[in-house]
Amino acid sequence: MKNITLKVDDATYRKARIRAAEQGTSVSAMVRDFLNNQPSANDSHENRRTEALEALYTLAESQADYNAKPVTPLKRDEIYDERIR
Repeated sequence: MKNITLKVDDATYRKARIRAAEQGTSVSAMVRDFLNNQPSANDSHENRRTEALEALYTLAESQADYNAKPVTPLKRDEIYDERIR
Protein backbone atom coordinates (compact mmCIF):
# COMPACT_ATOMS: atom_id res chain seq x y z
CA MET A 1 0.00 0.00 0.00
CA LYS A 2 1.32 3.47 -0.89
CA ASN A 3 1.14 6.61 1.24
CA ILE A 4 -0.05 9.93 -0.13
CA THR A 5 0.18 13.39 1.39
CA LEU A 6 -2.73 15.83 1.20
CA LYS A 7 -2.79 19.47 2.18
CA VAL A 8 -6.07 20.79 3.57
CA ASP A 9 -6.91 23.76 5.74
CA ASP A 10 -7.39 23.27 9.49
CA ALA A 11 -11.19 23.56 9.39
CA THR A 12 -11.48 20.89 6.72
CA TYR A 13 -9.18 18.59 8.67
CA ARG A 14 -11.23 19.07 11.87
CA LYS A 15 -14.47 18.30 9.99
CA ALA A 16 -12.90 15.19 8.49
CA ARG A 17 -11.67 13.98 11.89
CA ILE A 18 -15.10 14.53 13.44
CA ARG A 19 -16.88 12.76 10.56
CA ALA A 20 -14.41 9.86 10.75
CA ALA A 21 -14.94 9.54 14.52
CA GLU A 22 -18.73 9.56 14.04
CA GLN A 23 -18.39 6.75 11.51
CA GLY A 24 -15.90 4.82 13.62
CA THR A 25 -13.16 5.03 11.01
CA SER A 26 -10.11 7.13 10.16
CA VAL A 27 -9.61 10.03 7.77
CA SER A 28 -7.26 7.81 5.76
CA ALA A 29 -9.96 5.14 5.43
CA MET A 30 -12.51 7.78 4.37
CA VAL A 31 -10.16 9.10 1.67
CA ARG A 32 -9.36 5.55 0.53
CA ASP A 33 -13.09 4.70 0.30
CA PHE A 34 -13.76 7.93 -1.59
CA LEU A 35 -11.01 7.20 -4.12
CA ASN A 36 -12.07 3.57 -4.54
CA ASN A 37 -15.65 4.60 -5.26
CA GLN A 38 -14.73 7.00 -8.07
CA PRO A 39 -15.81 5.67 -11.47
CA SER A 40 -12.99 5.15 -13.91
CA ALA A 41 -13.13 6.75 -17.36
CA ASN A 42 -14.00 3.35 -18.84
CA ASP A 43 -16.84 2.81 -16.36
CA SER A 44 -18.29 6.21 -17.17
CA HIS A 45 -18.05 5.56 -20.91
CA GLU A 46 -19.60 2.11 -20.54
CA ASN A 47 -22.45 3.53 -18.43
CA ARG A 48 -23.22 6.19 -21.04
CA ARG A 49 -23.05 3.58 -23.81
CA THR A 50 -25.37 1.22 -21.94
CA GLU A 51 -27.85 4.02 -21.22
CA ALA A 52 -27.83 5.08 -24.88
CA LEU A 53 -28.44 1.51 -26.05
CA GLU A 54 -31.27 1.05 -23.56
CA ALA A 55 -32.88 4.29 -24.79
CA LEU A 56 -32.53 3.11 -28.40
CA TYR A 57 -34.09 -0.29 -27.62
CA THR A 58 -36.95 1.40 -25.74
CA LEU A 59 -37.60 3.72 -28.68
CA ALA A 60 -37.48 0.85 -31.17
CA GLU A 61 -39.84 -1.22 -29.03
CA SER A 62 -42.31 1.65 -28.72
CA GLN A 63 -42.40 2.15 -32.50
CA ALA A 64 -42.48 -1.52 -33.48
CA ASP A 65 -45.49 -2.66 -35.50
CA TYR A 66 -45.86 -6.35 -34.76
CA ASN A 67 -48.85 -6.67 -37.12
CA ALA A 68 -46.94 -5.48 -40.19
CA LYS A 69 -46.11 -7.89 -42.97
CA PRO A 70 -42.46 -8.90 -43.19
CA VAL A 71 -40.43 -7.14 -45.84
CA THR A 72 -39.51 -9.35 -48.76
CA PRO A 73 -35.78 -9.15 -49.40
CA LEU A 74 -34.69 -7.98 -52.84
CA LYS A 75 -33.15 -10.46 -55.20
CA ARG A 76 -29.61 -9.91 -56.39
CA ASP A 77 -30.73 -8.85 -59.90
CA GLU A 78 -33.19 -6.33 -58.45
CA ILE A 79 -30.44 -4.74 -56.37
CA TYR A 80 -28.13 -4.35 -59.36
CA ASP A 81 -30.96 -3.07 -61.57
CA GLU A 82 -31.47 -0.22 -59.10
CA ARG A 83 -27.74 0.68 -59.17
CA ILE A 84 -27.63 0.87 -62.96
CA ARG A 85 -30.48 3.39 -63.24
